Amino acid sequence: MTGITRRELLGASLAATATATATATALATGLAPARAADPQRSGRGRLAGKVAIITGATSGIGRATAFAFAREGARVGFCGRREVLGREVEAEIRADGGEALFVRADVTVPDQVREFVDAVVRRYGGLHVAFNNAGITGRFRPLHELGLEEWDAINATNTRGVFVSMKQQIPHMLRSGGGSIILTSSLHERSTRPGAGAYATSKRALMGLAQATALDYGAGGIRVNVIAPGIIDTPLFRGATGASPEMAEQSRQKIDAFKRIGTPEEIADVALWLASDESRYMTGSSVLADGGVLAGL
Repeated sequence: MTGITRRELLGASLAATATATATATALATGLAPARAADPQRSGRGRLAGKVAIITGATSGIGRATAFAFAREGARVGFCGRREVLGREVEAEIRADGGEALFVRADVTVPDQVREFVDAVVRRYGGLHVAFNNAGITGRFRPLHELGLEEWDAINATNTRGVFVSMKQQIPHMLRSGGGSIILTSSLHERSTRPGAGAYATSKRALMGLAQATALDYGAGGIRVNVIAPGIIDTPLFRGATGASPEMAEQSRQKIDAFKRIGTPEEIADVALWLASDESRYMTGSSVLADGGVLAGL
């Protein structure tokens, strides 16, 4: 094989846990993208009567999941740092027939997280689902070249931010009689590459956090699971790669099973399953949704 190896993919492409858009990929590769979810489809009510919180939902996987949860009957509270985008998503969900509340909050600021969670609970009266999705990547570089500030920034969002969020969510969830907590990890949870020390560390830590919390609160009816996405079409990936057709093609070539990149809606469907009672006997586990990348390594 010429060009970038499969292992090298796990930096340039998987570093962002996402990929140049399905539309861009279709143009760049000549392959049809995944079938998009019908934005007008009616849900089956799998989250009817539930209140769901999502962090990092102004774009990408979080945004797609906010729509998926709302269409299944959940009242959705979500946060992000970009207020304009957040208000747009809130309005679009309501126009689609759902119920949503956007609160501007940064998961690295504990007071903002507390205010966000409390605002959602005040509005909707409880909490049953929490999708802790906010995350960043940073630059990939050898460990000795990585600055302490960059290391701290990655882990402050990807690991500490999840802890801070869960700490605020769990008491409300216990009062609501239990529920489902979902964490967005990454393929780097299982396989990484040179230069990914900070990012891989931040994502692998989430599995330990999920397992310990699952044991702490299982008797209280709280389940805690992780999603480990592979190459998904999100702005995070595009920002890291420049969304070039060349990178889209190189990324696609490394997915040995489906030969295409994933969509945020496909990961949202995994989150929806974990949020619903369909996964009621599952906790302390990780779902790898990588389209077959690791199968071909």
